[in-house]
Amino acid sequence: MTTEKNKIPCKVLIIGSGPAGLSAAIYTARAGLETIVLTGPTLGGQISLTSEIENYPGFPDTLSGVELIEKFQTQAERFGAKFAYDSSIRVDFSKRPFMVEAEGAVYFPENVILATGSKAISLDIPGEKEFIGRGVSYCATCDGFFYRGKNVAVVGGGNSAVEEAIFLTHFASSVTIVHRRDSLRADQIIQKRAMENPKIHFLWDTVITEISGKDRLEEVHIKNIKTGETGTMAFDGLFVFIGNKPVSDLYEGQLEMENGFVKVDPYMRTNIPGVYAAGETTDAYYRQVIISAGLGAMAAISLIKENN
Repeated sequence: MTTEKNKIPCKVLIIGSGPAGLSAAIYTARAGLETIVLTGPTLGGQISLTSEIENYPGFPDTLSGVELIEKFQTQAERFGAKFAYDSSIRVDFSKRPFMVEAEGAVYFPENVILATGSKAISLDIPGEKEFIGRGVSYCATCDGFFYRGKNVAVVGGGNSAVEEAIFLTHFASSVTIVHRRDSLRADQIIQKRAMENPKIHFLWDTVITEISGKDRLEEVHIKNIKTGETGTMAFDGLFVFIGNKPVSDLYEGQLEMENGFVKVDPYMRTNIPGVYAAGETTDAYYRQVIISAGLGAMAAISLIKENN
């Protein structure tokens, strides 16, 4: 027997609980608008997986993504925002109030702010899916502890990859950064730290073509993209940081989108009145906590002004 889900009306429903969603919640709740935050599978989203944040204004001492998100949440709750630890599975923006079905309830908001962010891109190679949780990971903060004294590889050359490689040196005995180019794309200050870390090694111009092992990952198959030379290397773990893509499948066919990103005007309004979007749901370029928080505030202020 299927239990009918609770039907919950509200003034503002924010889908997503990263910096954009929580920043928006602070503003809408403070403006006296009934606000519910639908957190998704992880409170904080991608930022909750970040071990160290040192460029968010107002926090001169390094803090973790979890710590920053907790401060955002506390502030939003102080103004009256409510949190529903649930994930959306279906939306209907064809009429107001809108309909957002989550796993545990059905919401009927007058306004929606979409802040579902992005998720890690996989390598899409043989063996990757089979060894997720058994040597393959997309979160050094989550899984680094399990590789104490081990030999691990990190795929990628941007800020996330290099920062997580540095973090992994707190546990692993050796960290090899595998990058398809001959230089890193990370900020210079982060590159310098990695280059100076004796535990970090580099494998340039190289891609991983396959992952193999018995019960766990044991080795990766590699190819030098300049010489064509192939081979295998033994690793205990592989951490993948090659980019992110927007979490926006639910909005396909209902909103104007481009390459998976929700299109918004300068006021963070989508093509449907009452539906706003912010953060990495819309941002393919900056992908910074402070930018997402700012975009969330912009969406909330636009919503507030249009509801006065």
